[in-house]
Amino acid sequence: MCNLYRMKSNATEIGSLFNARNAAGNLPVFDAVYPDRDAPIVRSIDGDRTLEIFTWGFPPPGQAKRPVTNVRNLTSPFWLSALKRPDRRCLVPVTSFCEWEGKPGAKRKVWFELKDRPLFAFAGIWRPVEADCPRFAFLTCTPNQIVGAVHPKAMPVILTEDMAEDWLAAPWEEAAKLARPFPDSRMKMTGDF
Repeated sequence: MCNLYRMKSNATEIGSLFNARNAAGNLPVFDAVYPDRDAPIVRSIDGDRTLEIFTWGFPPPGQAKRPVTNVRNLTSPFWLSALKRPDRRCLVPVTSFCEWEGKPGAKRKVWFELKDRPLFAFAGIWRPVEADCPRFAFLTCTPNQIVGAVHPKAMPVILTEDMAEDWLAAPWEEAAKLARPFPDSRMKMTGDF
């Protein structure tokens, strides 16, 4: 599953593409976003989109120690309560994401991005956390062929700006239809760097 991505766009570009007001201030380049790190998200508050900084990874259930970063089972009660609430859905701005290839000890990073735009988003959900920064995770789905050649289990649910409103505002039955592999023809593998 995707546990590393980049977000190299600035707040102005994110705000312009996703029609969001900047509440995050100046953003650094996020060269390597790993779980448990802060990163930008866009969410809707009373119909107005806001760019904010949240922490990647939901608090784990039970005795688990690592945060839960990827939402795969869309029927799980653990996720469904947030998925059904448009106010708990968010966009996770991304410029590229990584999957690992190879055997343990000899793994290499393989990066993926979109051919026709430098900035896109993952379909995300968020939740408040008592006495801590709000947390987010993003959806994964069956991989397309280009990602599946490296990681056959899953890929992030990718959204472009024209899909943002459906993800942030539609009833769950409609929003759930966005959880599908992104077309291979619109993606490229960018190698290990």
